[in-house]
Amino acid sequence: MATFDEWLDAYEVVYRALPAPSDLPCPNCGHRTLRMVFTGPAGAGYGYVSFWCDTCLEGIHVSRAPVPAGVAARPINAPDEERGRDIPNYRLVT
Repeated sequence: MATFDEWLDAYEVVYRALPAPSDLPCPNCGHRTLRMVFTGPAGAGYGYVSFWCDTCLEGIHVSRAPVPAGVAARPINAPDEERGRDIPNYRLVT
């Protein structure tokens, strides 16, 4: 299992590439299926990030992250089913 620090390193690479997609391999399983979703207050420019691998379903949360230009954040006050759309119940690495 990849460490939290390895996940943070992958997060930085994927984050810096936004809004372009990344084909970085997952630090845990090596598949190129990493996903990142921002959720935050409308127009605030920051939010929390769900970052996971669609293959092994492991990942991390990052709080108070700036939302990069060109990336949409899901509204924090949206209903749960809208906010969590397409975000699986992945295992958090701590």
